Amino acid sequence: MNGGSMRRIQERVLGYKTNVSNSVSDIWLLGVCYKICLEDPSQEPVHSTGYAAFSEDFSSRILMTYRKGFVSIGDSKYTSDVNWGCMLRSSQMLVAQALLVHRLGRPWRKPTPPPFDRDYIEILHMFGDSEDSLFSIHNLLKAGESYALAPGSWVGPYAMCRTWETLARSKIEKNEPEDKLFPMAVYIVSGDEDGERGGAPVLCIEDASRICSEFSRNQVDWSPLLLLVPLVLGLDKVNPRYLPFLAATFTFPQSLGILGGRPGASTYLVGVQDDKVFYLDPHEVQQTVNISKDNLVADTSSYHCNVIRQIPLESIDPSLAIGFYCRDKDDFDDFCSRASELATESNGAPLFTITEARHSPKASGTSRTHEVDSFDAADDDEDSAKDDWQLL
Repeated sequence: MNGGSMRRIQERVLGYKTNVSNSVSDIWLLGVCYKICLEDPSQEPVHSTGYAAFSEDFSSRILMTYRKGFVSIGDSKYTSDVNWGCMLRSSQMLVAQALLVHRLGRPWRKPTPPPFDRDYIEILHMFGDSEDSLFSIHNLLKAGESYALAPGSWVGPYAMCRTWETLARSKIEKNEPEDKLFPMAVYIVSGDEDGERGGAPVLCIEDASRICSEFSRNQVDWSPLLLLVPLVLGLDKVNPRYLPFLAATFTFPQSLGILGGRPGASTYLVGVQDDKVFYLDPHEVQQTVNISKDNLVADTSSYHCNVIRQIPLESIDPSLAIGFYCRDKDDFDDFCSRASELATESNGAPLFTITEARHSPKASGTSRTHEVDSFDAADDDEDSAKDDWQLL
């Protein structure tokens, strides 16, 4: 099946929308706000300067899709990830965005024509489809073996986040502090390690500080930080009370978007307008392209998308993961302030909470984070019809 045929099936069966609304509401794309102001009342919103700026930003984000024709993964016979690699590809997009912001800054836009920025080309090289590329699907699957990642199998957001943590740690430990292959610490916000039930996941500032210190091998007090927050926010669909808070995360300057989508079909959610979310979709089959890190005039068109798609926020799978990138301590403090304010507005049902220090284990430990999710084609337990964030 070619990429075009698969795309049409995705859009028809899963309800993906390739047309955007005529709304003049603000668009938030990974922490940047675009005002859709009409100079002429008869003008279409998509023809406004604000929408044009949004479109340029959207098309500069890195797209990862199904690939075919790569060297087989490990001892398997898989030379393609078609029909099973969407969560891995979605997670690659989120991490690629973190690297773009870290190395080139959030205002960066893909230049036309080449030559390209060396940092941009080096980032694409990291995500090639071979064991020689640091963050390839090959190396992700190897790092995630203890979380049941395997060629041909679906994976959920929680296992995907833990896999990135494992892969990043393995790359960090093999290199000198001044020559890190992965330039940021990774913190998975997934609640109490002792596995207590109930409550929202807790981001502990004390833990974040320790993780940053360990990352730098105690050479500095703070380091760039990738925060991943895996959540399960309902049974068959997201509980409506969480929707405005999910939308609000796109307004954070630290936003890296959300790993989410429809059951069994992960996408990378990058922005929001009204009650709809914009996304990059990995469900297109493309030939493998491994870009040399020295090729500044490489054809990178397969790593970008000019077609803007959106789906209703309420239709996404309740199993998801939110990403944030904090460049330094001041950026982290700003993030904590925004997250705490969002939690205060949640009326007792926050996505996650912030605390200064880790308290003794109690009943408000973990929640919404383990691997009972539809990306793994697993059914929820019949006796889990409790409050939505207590199903784990």
